[in-house]
Amino acid sequence: MILNKVTDLIGNTPILGFPIARKNSRLLLKIEKNNPGGSIKDRMARNMVVAALKSGRLKPGGVVVESSSGNTGIGLAIATIEFGLRFIAVVDHHAAPDKIAVMRALGAEIRYVDGNYKEDEVAVVERQRLAAELASQIPNAVFMNQSDNVANAGGYFDFVREVVEQVEGPVGAYVGCVGTGGSMTGIASGLKLHNPHTKTIAVEPAGSIIFGHPGRPYYQSGTGTPQGDTVGLVLDYSCIDLGVQVTDSQAFETARYIARHTGLLVGGSTGGVIYKALELIHSDQIKGNVVAVVADGGEKYLHTVFSEAWLKERDLLDPQVWAQLDGWLAQENAEDAPKAIPRLSIA
Repeated sequence: MILNKVTDLIGNTPILGFPIARKNSRLLLKIEKNNPGGSIKDRMARNMVVAALKSGRLKPGGVVVESSSGNTGIGLAIATIEFGLRFIAVVDHHAAPDKIAVMRALGAEIRYVDGNYKEDEVAVVERQRLAAELASQIPNAVFMNQSDNVANAGGYFDFVREVVEQVEGPVGAYVGCVGTGGSMTGIASGLKLHNPHTKTIAVEPAGSIIFGHPGRPYYQSGTGTPQGDTVGLVLDYSCIDLGVQVTDSQAFETARYIARHTGLLVGGSTGGVIYKALELIHSDQIKGNVVAVVADGGEKYLHTVFSEAWLKERDLLDPQVWAQLDGWLAQENAEDAPKAIPRLSIA
């Protein structure tokens, strides 16, 4: 099949399967890093642009403004090229430099927020304020405001359809990271329409305030809601069965472990999702076909998550995470090699 434009490459991503023999379960990773912008956010970014154009809120030749840590910005950069729009991304120091470089390469204009912020402090509130201000000052500009934009959640309809078609049998559980709440709301609600018994688990960084825990700084990028910000209106708690937290060390060490043992580079937040999915499988809280999303790839975090020196400087190395993963992924029938990772399969 020959496609006509880059956005036609969005979706239809494969699933990579890890059999968890001792629990009679499978961990199924939906490889969203295969989207053209390298993340799951390509789906919702284009959907928000299309919805804004259809409603007349965004005019042809207009300007899209959005606060982003990178992935939504990349997706919007691609979508605005398709529709001949101008795009301004408002970012802070927390955004991975490689994500900003990709946005620039795609023609996005980058605006940094002002202020002195700690390295592990996310300046979401100031980003959103500046994005709204810019949109109000620039003719024909629209602040997409992904946190409160219903088209965010609506962008995941095809994700749900693909999962239902790809998974052999019912989806026992879905595990995903939660930030603005768009992907979690869209996917969780959609899966429950197909199977009300599917358990949905939302993973936020330790330090995020989404599920009522005390806020504190964290390094995980593009996920969670930091202290001082408010949870977006797009998040629907009613479709979430369980909200859990994962530490930076658990998330980043899992991403490194998966890279070394499988050859798959996943982002830091995805490392956290995989860690919590395995933990919940082995504590018998979820079972069967457990779908988890690879929200983006590790290629954007080579100088942070995958840099041992960077992790060491921030006291984020934790060999106990690797030991835990060895135990969770051991093949019970391989007594001579109890820590061998299971062979992968593709659906």
